[in-house]
Amino acid sequence: MTSTTSSATDHKWLVLAVVGLAQLMVVLDGTIVNIALPNAQSDLGFTNDNRQWVVTAYSLAFGSLLLLGGRLSDIFGRKNTFIIGLIGFALVSAIGGASQSFGMLVAARALQGAFGALLAPAALGILTTTFSTPKDRGKAFAIFGTIAGSGAAIGLLLGGVLTEFTSWRFCLFVNVVFAVLALIGAVIFLKAKATGGAQHHIDLPGTITVTAGLVGIVYGFSNAETSSWSDPITIICLAAGVVLLAVFVVLQTRVAHPLLPMRVILNRDRGGSYLVIALAGIGIFGVFLFLTYYLELTLGFSSLKTGVAFLPLPLSIMLSSNVFGGRLLPRVGPRILIFIGALLGAAGLAWLSQIALDSHYASAILPGLILMGLGMGLIFSSAINTATSGVSREDAGVASATVNTMQQIGGSIGTALLSTLSASAVTAYITTHGTSKLDQANAVLSGYHLAFYVSTGVFIVIAIVGGTILQSHKARQQQLAARTNTAGAYTGSVEIPVSAH
Repeated sequence: MTSTTSSATDHKWLVLAVVGLAQLMVVLDGTIVNIALPNAQSDLGFTNDNRQWVVTAYSLAFGSLLLLGGRLSDIFGRKNTFIIGLIGFALVSAIGGASQSFGMLVAARALQGAFGALLAPAALGILTTTFSTPKDRGKAFAIFGTIAGSGAAIGLLLGGVLTEFTSWRFCLFVNVVFAVLALIGAVIFLKAKATGGAQHHIDLPGTITVTAGLVGIVYGFSNAETSSWSDPITIICLAAGVVLLAVFVVLQTRVAHPLLPMRVILNRDRGGSYLVIALAGIGIFGVFLFLTYYLELTLGFSSLKTGVAFLPLPLSIMLSSNVFGGRLLPRVGPRILIFIGALLGAAGLAWLSQIALDSHYASAILPGLILMGLGMGLIFSSAINTATSGVSREDAGVASATVNTMQQIGGSIGTALLSTLSASAVTAYITTHGTSKLDQANAVLSGYHLAFYVSTGVFIVIAIVGGTILQSHKARQQQLAARTNTAGAYTGSVEIPVSAH
């Protein structure tokens, strides 16, 4: 009996390794190409104006198709969807690495985003339905939270290594290695499970409106970053996106088989966790961009040295998620962990806002990265766990997709917002002080400062949201005790079942 139990336990953790590897591939692909862009641009000969499309094509397809990908995994099975996503991602990554033209590279990046949107919700959905006991679920989501929170920094490191010692093309080819390893594990260890009676229906009106709406939002913010907030295209895309998403919400309350059932997001703790994930995306993804610029352009770091400089961030996330978050979440609940994590993140960003033209890495950057990492580990491990808890098995995929959607939309908003504010600060400084080389350097520095100040404020908002919207651990436990007989809910033991909204 002991041997059987041990085997089952080992199997769970092998499943976690498989889905974690796939998730890492998808997350780091958002940043790994960034470092390789200058070399790719030189090789393929595209303009600075077109350069953004190598990044935007991925984020547009990924962000806009996530909910559809989540529902497809609910309908056709998470193992099948996961495997198809892996194979597709590997193939288009190979095509992207072999690109001989700008158009070919952008098309491959868009297809990467599409297959990523199929893959990511299936991966998290598998994790959600595999781990049910409080102890195991806490550990599993602590590890997954580490991947979600540190993947971007790992992408910068890996991109720097590959670009420095091989070619920009290997920043895409490396995905084939990740995908093949995950595919072998998926075939061996993943079991096809019933989705709990999900009907084979696609909510076509909902799919069209949410996809178009998310495209409008993501593209609108991307255009604001490269053009301006007053640009007609920015205004039209953002306005259309908001209207279409409003129409989508109305449709979801009226159709028989909604793409995103309102019961998934109207639960207080789950809804609050989705908001926390979106805010974390706003506050953190722009920071990667500006800190990379600062290290490379101001301090003169190479791509490889910049990647290594970010390494304390994922290490701190790993420590925080697994040593603290995974163990404490079943005992104290997400409310206090997210609150503390947000304050740590705010402290780290406030530290980074003090950087100067001649700052030393050890004193000006390292403490901020460690504080941010400790905070992000608590936030992501707690929020992702809570956001996917209490859903029925047939909704696990779309609930997981909503996590990824919130993170992606938050990242798009944060990057565009912080880029615009930073550019305005640079212009204002030059107008006030002059255009000498020193003035220009200080102007850029003032832009970084403003970006870090705003991100600090975002993390303070996360602390407020985590401390007010999310329920106390005692209230969550009482609600769970009162609903232990709720039919069909996948609770994850300490988590609250779906409420009948």
